[in-house]
Amino acid sequence: MSPREYSMIHAAARALLADPLTNKGTAFTEQERDRFGLHGLLPPHIGTLDSQIDRRRRALEALPDDFHRYAFLRELQDTNEVLFQALVQSDLPRMLPLVYTPTVGEGCQRFSEIWRRPRGLFLSWPNRGRIADILSDPALDRVKVIVVSDGERILGLGDQGAGGMGIPIGKLALYTACAGIHPGEVLPILLDVGTDNPKLRDDPLYVGWRHARVRGDDYDAFVEDFVAAVAARWPNVLLQWEDFAGANAYRLLHRYRDRLLCFNDDIQGTAATAVGALLAAVARTGRALAEQRVVIVGAGAAGMGIADLLIDAMVADGTAREVATRAIWAVDRDGLVMRGSASGEAQASLARDPHEVAGWSGTGLDQVVAQVKPTILIGTSGQPGAFGESVVRAMAAGVERPIIFPLSNPVSHCEAHPDDLLAWTDGKAIVGTGSPFGVAGVAQVNNVYIFPGVGLGALASGAHRVSDGMFLAAARALAAACPTQGADLLPPLTRLRDTARGVAQAVAAAAAADGSALHRNAPPAVPAMWEPAYS
Repeated sequence: MSPREYSMIHAAARALLADPLTNKGTAFTEQERDRFGLHGLLPPHIGTLDSQIDRRRRALEALPDDFHRYAFLRELQDTNEVLFQALVQSDLPRMLPLVYTPTVGEGCQRFSEIWRRPRGLFLSWPNRGRIADILSDPALDRVKVIVVSDGERILGLGDQGAGGMGIPIGKLALYTACAGIHPGEVLPILLDVGTDNPKLRDDPLYVGWRHARVRGDDYDAFVEDFVAAVAARWPNVLLQWEDFAGANAYRLLHRYRDRLLCFNDDIQGTAATAVGALLAAVARTGRALAEQRVVIVGAGAAGMGIADLLIDAMVADGTAREVATRAIWAVDRDGLVMRGSASGEAQASLARDPHEVAGWSGTGLDQVVAQVKPTILIGTSGQPGAFGESVVRAMAAGVERPIIFPLSNPVSHCEAHPDDLLAWTDGKAIVGTGSPFGVAGVAQVNNVYIFPGVGLGALASGAHRVSDGMFLAAARALAAACPTQGADLLPPLTRLRDTARGVAQAVAAAAAADGSALHRNAPPAVPAMWEPAYS
């Protein structure tokens, strides 16, 4: 063999090991090592996927804290996709908090510190004229699912700029883990239009574009160029919007939902997850959904998305829309949302007339709870401690089984600790949180129960649009999968793949029924899920 031939073989071998979709590490067989010229590049031991999982798990647990475990798993994902997914799926209850919430919050804050290898695409403002060229990479031909963020509203942590890429990466890892979408068919994208976080712009390690955020018409034109390029490159792709600031989140969703198969997980995914969990909780109270009085604290994208879908659920059960709307009270930072002060269409539909609060001593949460006597209290405010003892005790005094969902992420921004909620209600409350707290009997109302199944069902049905009816079907499918008794409100995390399949089937059926699918009234079978195994 000539030196040139030898060099070419080793270059190909190194490329094989450098690609996380083809790398097997020590699991390359003797025959594969012969064929691909891997001898000398790997230690002589021939491993198995199971032995690799055991080795990586031991290394993971030896690390000092969850942030370092998050960074370890990100490095593993960039090295060997099969092993990463096999490790995650081997223990979903343990791995989900490390791959996504709550640890992903710190991962986004420290993204520039731990960035090692390219993953996904950074579409930055200075490259706005090159978007179509960047997307044309043949390596991206297989893409079916895109998760995109501009990093402006990451969880409850605010503007994280380019660090927001941690969210699309994490969400797509869960698309694979829970819905079985092949890791070569997903693409995380960060729209880098700058950041208004001066701490990031002054950080010498920051990997993003060091500039104040582009806004207004220029921002809209940039997003339009992005959507047009995506639609031209992948006409049937599913696009999931993630962690855009409230005003942009609603605006972009309504602008593009009829042009591209897309949805906003913060609005619609959160809504379906919360409503599914609420339906399961309401069933345990023995009172109909139409009898509930709901107070939502935090009238942003997530809170208003929950309100909209909850109203749809009530209407589907036979309640008049006006009656259902009046059963929900929205509280924002300035108190009860009132006519004349509502921000945007979503808040306006829930705004109360001044005569409804005549005689009240104020419109803060304490007064709203005292006057409305809610049966359901939902928090999407990002304000820690918003559900104080006096408010919770007042609520519990008026209802036998109060349903209290402090949903804000991460843990540091949750409206109340579940231990306190149970103590203040003498253990009567049905509690769901957005982040995991490890408290027995407290459900984590995590979007992972919904968005993988919605995406899988939308793709399976050949849908051209993700309709509101598809999200209501997803919520009902989640509720149907919930235990009817016992301590756990939601299905166990060990059954997330089963849950995703059930949600996908319901979504595909709804798409066929409402005309959103390729073939009407003929819901297709959900395809087999990808399993992490070496080929």
